[in-house]
Formats: sequence, structure tokens, C-alpha cells
Amino acid sequence: MKEIKRIRIPYLLEMKERGEKISMITAYDHPTALLVDRAGIEIVLVGDSVGNNVLGYEETVPVTMEEMIHHTKAVRRGVKRALLIGDMPFMSFNVSNEKAIENAGRFIKEAGADAVKLEGGEEMADRVEALDRAGIAVMGHLGFTPQRISQLGGHKVQGRTEAVAKKLLADAKLLEEAGAFSLILELVPWQIAQLVTASVKIPTIGIGAGPHCDGQVLVLHDVLGFSQPLTKFPKRYVNLNEIIEKALLEFKSDIKSEKYPTIEEHSFSVDEEVLKRLKK
Repeated sequence: MKEIKRIRIPYLLEMKERGEKISMITAYDHPTALLVDRAGIEIVLVGDSVGNNVLGYEETVPVTMEEMIHHTKAVRRGVKRALLIGDMPFMSFNVSNEKAIENAGRFIKEAGADAVKLEGGEEMADRVEALDRAGIAVMGHLGFTPQRISQLGGHKVQGRTEAVAKKLLADAKLLEEAGAFSLILELVPWQIAQLVTASVKIPTIGIGAGPHCDGQVLVLHDVLGFSQPLTKFPKRYVNLNEIIEKALLEFKSDIKSEKYPTIEEHSFSVDEEVLKRLKK
């Protein structure tokens, strides 16, 4: 298979058709964007989860458009191959189609995103359709939708009852018909995610939705061990918290004990003749 220099939406659809799993991860800054792009991840999401992972908010709801544009610009400078998606924050798309197009357009024009993601099912189908007509690619987001955490009563699995599962299936079809190129399925029982995946032609990306989605996404901070996951689905691949804390404690210890810096390894010198003249 020939190497793909830059991931485009048609390539993701081809991946679903041939059964090749899609990898997706969040990134919030230039250094991590360079790393995830170098790893060959197909999709990079600048998630509104920047709020609780980077900016110190308790949830994603307070995140603003200006913050999202700022972080997406930084990630764009590091991402050259992956498809880059900007996550539309709360109230940036909820009010009207016109406001949604205006804000989504900023992600594309100002921040260099390839597409946007927004949360919601049937109630947002006309929003997705309007964005699609405007030439803006949209990824949908169903199941647990963090921007509605107050209504949902916390981080709870969605789709365990027949009624909610039926709505998930119906919403997926509606978003596909409205023009969404892909769907995030978050905190959904694996059997329901499997049914949704089989019912649509567009790729599904799971996060806590089992192994039968067309791809998987995780928050970078969960993967690297920076955060303490609230649910069981994230897999921690390394514990950078411990590694970084150990390095910082060692750094502090070296300063206190005067092991750092040393003249031989970490310092610069001036010519002796110059020094003699300065001391006169």
C-alpha cells in the first residue's frame, strides 16, 4: 500500500470499507502535535477537553472559541499528515445555523483545521446539514456528550435502555444523512456501538464504546498517564506523572546539594587573558 502524505476524509471512508482500524487522539499544543503526527495517527482532535486537561477547568463547558482557536493554531503547526479536527465548544454552534457556520469557519480559516466536531443527535442534524452545505466537514458525537453533563447526571454510559439505544441508532442515521463524515460514540455499550457501526456507511470512532467501532480515540493525557481517568475505558500506556515528578525532585535536590550546575559539564568560560584584564 502506498504511503499517504496527508490524510483526507475519502481515505477514512476507504479504511472503513476495507476494515482497517482508524487511530485518533487529542492534542492541545505544538510539541505533542509533532509527536502524534510522527507516530502516524490518522486523526488529531483539538478537543474542548483542553479545558479540564490543560486549562484547569473542572469540565469542558467553560471553554471559549478564542481558547479553541488558540490551541488549534498551535496544533496545526505541528500536524502535517493527520486529519485535524477542531472541537466546537459549548454555545459556539447551539444557537443558530448562522452562528455555527461563522464559528466553524474560524476553525478552518484562522486555525487551519480540516474539519470540526460537534455534539448532539437529531436536534443538531440541521446544524450538520447547514455546515455541510457551507463546505465545512463535520464529525458528529453521540452517546455521552460532555457539554450536556449536567443534564446527563455525570459520566454515565448511554444506551443501556431500549429507548435510548433506539435513539442512538436513529441519531446516527440522521447525522449521516445530514452530511457528517464520521461519528464519535462515547460511553456506549459495545453491543449498541457494534449495531450503530454496522448501520452507517461512515466511520464510527469509539471512546469507551468497545472494540467493534471503525476506530478508537483517547485523550492524550490519559494515554500518557498525566490524568486520573474517571471511568475504566482509557488505557494508560506510560505514567509520565511519576517520571516527571521524579525528574523534578532530582532537579531540586541537585540544586540544593550544589550538584547542578557543574563548571565542567554545564557552564561556559571566558578567555583567561580577558578575565585578567577585567580583574585589574
